[in-house]
Amino acid sequence: MSDSKTGHKTNGFDPQDLSTSAISVVPRKLTVVIACDTFPPDINGAARFAERLAGGLVRRGHDVHIIASAYNSSHGTFTEVHDGVSMTVHRLRSFKLPQHETLRWQWPFTIGSEASRIFAEIKPDVVHIQSHLIMGRFIVHAAKKAGIRVVATNHIMPENLIKYSVIIPPFLEDAAMRWAWRDAGRFFRKVDAVTTPTRRAAELLEGATGLTDVLAISCGIDASRFKNSTPPSNKPPRVLFLGRLDYEKHIHNLLKAVAKLPKELGVEVELVGKGGEQAYLEELATELGIRGQVHFYGHITEEDLPKAYERCTVFAMPSIAELQSIATMEAMASGRPVVAADAMALPHLVHDGDNGYLFPPDDVDAFADRLRRVLTADEIELERLSENSLHLIKSHDIQRTLAIFEKLYIGENVEQSDDNLPAYSEPIGRLSEGLHEQILSFRRRREAMADRVEEATEDLREKFEEMREAAQKVDHRVRNAVKKARKRIRRER
Repeated sequence: MSDSKTGHKTNGFDPQDLSTSAISVVPRKLTVVIACDTFPPDINGAARFAERLAGGLVRRGHDVHIIASAYNSSHGTFTEVHDGVSMTVHRLRSFKLPQHETLRWQWPFTIGSEASRIFAEIKPDVVHIQSHLIMGRFIVHAAKKAGIRVVATNHIMPENLIKYSVIIPPFLEDAAMRWAWRDAGRFFRKVDAVTTPTRRAAELLEGATGLTDVLAISCGIDASRFKNSTPPSNKPPRVLFLGRLDYEKHIHNLLKAVAKLPKELGVEVELVGKGGEQAYLEELATELGIRGQVHFYGHITEEDLPKAYERCTVFAMPSIAELQSIATMEAMASGRPVVAADAMALPHLVHDGDNGYLFPPDDVDAFADRLRRVLTADEIELERLSENSLHLIKSHDIQRTLAIFEKLYIGENVEQSDDNLPAYSEPIGRLSEGLHEQILSFRRRREAMADRVEEATEDLREKFEEMREAAQKVDHRVRNAVKKARKRIRRER
């Protein structure tokens, strides 16, 4: 459709209507167990989703317990801070996988008994499983035995799983993937509700396993965390990839594509994250003659995360196995264009020609062409791509995601997240003046909210410092009083 005043193309998708209209809080405090095969300090999409889901539920007044692998030799129950809030984390005994830098293997023989003990103590309303691997398998059995409702979210592609296997030879990988999907189907039939982050991922799961009624619920994002007032710029042109440096991300294609761009552009590449491919990627960059343009930053802090997006001209996601891609959503929330592989769920986020461009998977020439379009765009075009990213990310509001899961936890019928509305997939072109003003208003509100959070944090720091100084003074007076009392006692003796 077209805006009658401007003639600009718009999909009629009003971001003002998303985020708040469907939010409803359940009438009681819930005790929620989130069981994860991977959880921070692990850095990957599934771990980050579980962390932010848990943090959001705590802030909405619920009692959240995490069951996850111990990340060292210490295992037991701890109070940990994640996503800025305190929560109870039950760390189970685990061992590091030799073929992966961060993932760990849980000791399977005690998961069931540990879960049963935890369930008996806290009496949860619901258990939310984040995968159907070792942790999920044993915990679902314990939850069902205790009569507890179980919700499961699938974040796993067999392609990712098989790649890290050390016992399956390459010629058996296809057969192993078919078996893995059948196994997933058997597992998910045991739970009360199954979700995935996107409709495309739900269709894949249903088609491969025979399941029905898989719900598509976005992982969600708190866009205010990525607020910035810096428009995208190609001075200098900078490409960002953020995520695990592992094979299925196909980062080698990014380096090959950048090597095909004209040298005079002076393109810089920032790779944020770690993984098993880093040494290979460093060697590849050297072979391609672009090592001086490629910067490896490793893991960065949550505070530095928004700054990485703000610095870049364009975010690149060449992966072929994304069921959603939280990093891509963060880039969109930062108002950055995205160039991504036309694979799996990425086209759900990247609308070709609207907020970035898609390229055929593994087509390095096409990848280079799409990058060039953004890196040589003028300010008006960059602003259009930026505004469209901000427009689309509104449908992935984390509060909407949390409200849907709250209802699902107590067994109510739920609607899927707003990114599944038909209007979300319609072409945008250039936003109408009305939507343009709404995006600007959204940007201002988001910046104001983040500023208030920063001010409140600073106030807390100041109050804490005042309390610390007061405590030191009290401690000093007490010590002096004790010394005087000791001297008096000695004299009296």
